Order: sequence, then structure tokens, then C-alpha cells
Amino acid sequence: MNTNRTDMLRTSAHRASTRIVPVLSLALSLALLVVVADPDPVSAASYGGQCGSGYSKVNDAAISGGTVFLTYNSSSGKNCVVVVRNSTGAGMNMHAALKTSDGTAWQTDKGDFTQYAGPVYVSAAGSCVDWGGQIGNEWIVRTGTNCG
Repeated sequence: MNTNRTDMLRTSAHRASTRIVPVLSLALSLALLVVVADPDPVSAASYGGQCGSGYSKVNDAAISGGTVFLTYNSSSGKNCVVVVRNSTGAGMNMHAALKTSDGTAWQTDKGDFTQYAGPVYVSAAGSCVDWGGQIGNEWIVRTGTNCG
């Protein structure tokens, strides 16, 4: 009777292992698919010097279809905003906006652009800035940042 029980346990263990292998194989395949399907971060927009010489990127904010970049020129005390698309294409509604946080008027550049909106500038030495942008129907705004 012990022999039959041992044989039954071996058979049950074998059946369980033959069921686990396909499940593990499927799980591994799905995990690899997720890794392969993950978008390449290199495809994100990068700052290309649109604000001019002397401006360095000090902040950015991702937006669907691109990135809003805030730059600063320490020689002039000016900030600049530019909104850059991930890829060029047909003209699309875009908007770059920048102001000091103390209530000055927004400086803006808006329209249908194929690559980027802006640059827009504001003298902001010793102030915080509010800045943002739009691509298509999506807006992103940051307030009270990069004080100094």
C-alpha cells in the first residue's frame, strides 16, 4: 500500500510540475513583452538651445507629446521657456508661457507649430517664476519655482 501511495505522490508531483512550467513560461513571456513594449526614454524631447546662447536648462516638465523646458541666463538674469515636441509633424496647437510669480503679465507664444513654441523671456533675477506650456489639448503649469 505504501508503494501505491508513493507512486500516486510522484504522479501528482509530476502533473503539478508539468502545469507550472507552461504558466511560468507564459509569465516570463509577458514580462519580456512589457520590457520590450516600454517606450524608449531617448524618444523624449530634448532642449536644443532654442532660447539662445548663455541659457542653461534649469527645469523641465513632461507633457503628452513633448516637454516644457525652463532655462536661465545668469548673465542677463532672464528666464526662458520653450515647449518642444517629441517629433516634428503637421502644425499642432502649442503654447509657451512664463511670468514672475509676483503677478506680472504672462509672456506667451502660441499658435500652430511643427516643432516648438517659444522662446518666451522674462527678467526674473531675485524672483520665483510661473511657467508652463501646451501641446494639443494638454496643459502643464508650474508655479513658484526656481526662485533666486
